[in-house]
Amino acid sequence: MKKGIRYLGVSLTLLLGGDAFAQQSIQFTQYIFNSISVNPAYTGYKEEWFAQMGLRSQWTGWSGAPKTGSISIDGVLDPISKRHGIGLQITADQLGAQSATSVYANYAIRLQLDADDTQRLSLGVAAGLTQYGLDGNKLEMVDPGDQTLPAGKISTWNPDIRLGVYYYNPRWYAGVAVQDLFSGSNNNDDFRFNENLLESLYRNTNVYIIAGALFELEEGLHLRPSVLIKDDFKGPTSLDANAMFIFNSKFWIGAGYRTRTRLFNREYYDNSPNKLSSLNSINAIAQFYATDRLRIGYSYDVMINRMSGLQAGTHEITLGLTFGQFQRQILSPRFF
Repeated sequence: MKKGIRYLGVSLTLLLGGDAFAQQSIQFTQYIFNSISVNPAYTGYKEEWFAQMGLRSQWTGWSGAPKTGSISIDGVLDPISKRHGIGLQITADQLGAQSATSVYANYAIRLQLDADDTQRLSLGVAAGLTQYGLDGNKLEMVDPGDQTLPAGKISTWNPDIRLGVYYYNPRWYAGVAVQDLFSGSNNNDDFRFNENLLESLYRNTNVYIIAGALFELEEGLHLRPSVLIKDDFKGPTSLDANAMFIFNSKFWIGAGYRTRTRLFNREYYDNSPNKLSSLNSINAIAQFYATDRLRIGYSYDVMINRMSGLQAGTHEITLGLTFGQFQRQILSPRFF
């Protein structure tokens, strides 16, 4: 009956190192340039109206591999006090026969913590909808005539909320966010497609922890290390560590390492091979300002485990455009 779906779920588990009943949670390598993708409290951080487009092709050359596109815009409503940040995010994700398209409206209250306005604590919320879809034409039936698998494309909408906290000062930042709060339901009726129970489509609730710092090595040269920890309370924890060199606030170049790490004790560790608990990759990242308002970013991820010879790596490109403020004023460089 459900062998086709189960086979797909098991395959994705081996590839993603996650839960067999969850679509991957979207994660960009270049979140370090614009953390609105992982934390709604980041909304308005740049204190200018800023739009970004990102395209990610994961595991190039592998049929059905994830492909993700994202567009976001955010800024502050009040350019003097810079207390209220708003934003909009649209993300489309394709993974084999599965798809997810999300639209979120973001709001952040940005609390000024000192008279010089060098540090702020931001509380953010994002409310939106995700359309989950399944294309039955891309599935191969194990049992001919299996009524569980759709004959064509089917989809449904699901509401969701994201919450976040973000703190920054000129030397370091830290934030915590929870995504897909409504996706932790165990009720299959919440994910029913035309009377077909396709529970493998919904995402798990995820926690994102980000932190980073800035060190001035010499005039015009900074070092910006950062870390991201992502956990869905079920599968292995994902750990990203990155370091960027910044030249004259215009050109960024660096590298990162991503791995599955055992920070929490999970029951499945005792029953699964160690190779399923680690999914390692390294990446090279660069960003430069083509003009004062246009920035271009590129990253390349390569697997360093047994998957390294089975695909041609992951490419990601971003384009960022600053629209400026309603009332021009000098801003400190935005390194975070």
